[in-house]
Order: sequence, then structure tokens, then C-alpha cells
Amino acid sequence: MKLLNGTVVPYPKAFEMDDKFYIQEAIKEAIKAFEADEVPVGAVIVYKNRIIARAHNQIKTLKDPTAHAEMIAITQAASYLKNERLLNTAMYVTLEPCAMCAGALVLARIKKLVFGAKDEKAGACGSVIDLTNNKKLNHNLIVKSGVYEDGCRKILQEFFKKKRKQN
Repeated sequence: MKLLNGTVVPYPKAFEMDDKFYIQEAIKEAIKAFEADEVPVGAVIVYKNRIIARAHNQIKTLKDPTAHAEMIAITQAASYLKNERLLNTAMYVTLEPCAMCAGALVLARIKKLVFGAKDEKAGACGSVIDLTNNKKLNHNLIVKSGVYEDGCRKILQEFFKKKRKQN
């Protein structure tokens, strides 16, 4: 898949309907964010092997600091399921969620989180802090990191490289 600037983001050649497939769907959302000049993070939520929500960062577009891909996807999934509890769902996101998003994942009772690239500056699922598996909270998630990490990281690197050139 190509970004607007011509950069190619390679996908794995062969995969089944598994974590890599859903991360690929999240990458499609991240590319939408890139093209809209938003930080390229994408997310999908899966329920019973079906994508029920897909979103990308829209902070600048909506003029809303909470318009992270994860937050928008959670709202969509809750609407789809007609329930504030997203029991037995999985979120796939290209970048490790921040504290706000990790807290929302816990509150929504999402069962599984799979993310691509770690966020060493703001990651709240194991990198800086871990809200998703804090034993003091009433819900913990199954967390898997590093799924197609290179592809997820490359989109972010290209975005910030472009931003530095513009400045």
C-alpha cells in the first residue's frame, strides 16, 4: 500500500484471518489519518470475527484532543453493540495506546488488545506505564504487542519526517 508521498508500506505476503489481518485493517485507517495530516494511528474493534468499528486519529479535524482512533472506535463499537461494555471484543491498533485510551479500554471491558508499535514516550500498555494490567483495577486485558511492528512504525516515521521537512 502506498502513502500520498509515494512511500510503500509492505504488508505480510500471506496471512490468515488473525492478528496480522486485523492490524492490516488498522493500518488502512492509519493511512487515512496520514492523508488527512493527522498523526497516523488507526484502530479496529472485532467482535465474533467481524470488524464492528474502524477509526483513525481525528484530533485536528474535529478540534478535539480526545479524538484518538481508539476513542472513536470504542464509541462506534458501543453504538453497534448497544452497550457500554464491549465484552468479548478485541481492539487492534497501530500504536500502543496512551493513558486516556488505555483507561477507556479498561472501562469498556475490552477483552484483548493487539498493537503494532510501542510508544516509548506515552505508551500506557507496558512501555511507560501499564494500565491494562494493573491489579488494582477491576478489569485487565490480554495484551499482545509488536504485531507487524515495522509497518506500523514506518507510517509514523514517514509522517514525522514529512512534518520536519515542512518546518
